[in-house]
Amino acid sequence: MQSILLVDDEEHFRSRLARALVNRGYTVLQAANVDEALEKIRENRPAWVLVDLKMPGKSGLDLLREARELQPGLKIVVLTGYGSIATATEAVKLGAHYYLPKPVDVDDILSAFEKGATATEAGEKQEFEAPSLARAEWEHIQRVLNDCDNNITAAAQRLGIHRRTLQRKLYKYAPKK
Repeated sequence: MQSILLVDDEEHFRSRLARALVNRGYTVLQAANVDEALEKIRENRPAWVLVDLKMPGKSGLDLLREARELQPGLKIVVLTGYGSIATATEAVKLGAHYYLPKPVDVDDILSAFEKGATATEAGEKQEFEAPSLARAEWEHIQRVLNDCDNNITAAAQRLGIHRRTLQRKLYKYAPKK
């Protein structure tokens, strides 16, 4: 099986994803930041890298640039909770095989590595499917709520909405697309 390097500053997310990939038979390496990831790439030469776009210090785009110099054939998928068409385009220009918005599951990630490799080898254009307005709003609320340590009042203040309005929005299920 392939070796995969997971680069994400959120340890809980990274460890859960690593466990799921190990259960599927992959060799998994982990890094919390770009510098640590570059060191792991030099030492272990993984086949695939899954990198979070937004991290403290250097970003996932910085890793894309530097990792391509170290290991030109490396397949890199960019994962982010702050998805936009501009960052997706930039990531693909820098050599990312695919770009995934969070939340995502293991099957989506593995599929992205396969799709990215196929599309890149065939020279096809990769299409970025923009989330619906409802989905983008839901994800933004979740990010702000997470940044506020799940404090509804603080998140509502940051979002500029009433606390009860935020509670009603959180009570609804996340949109499918």
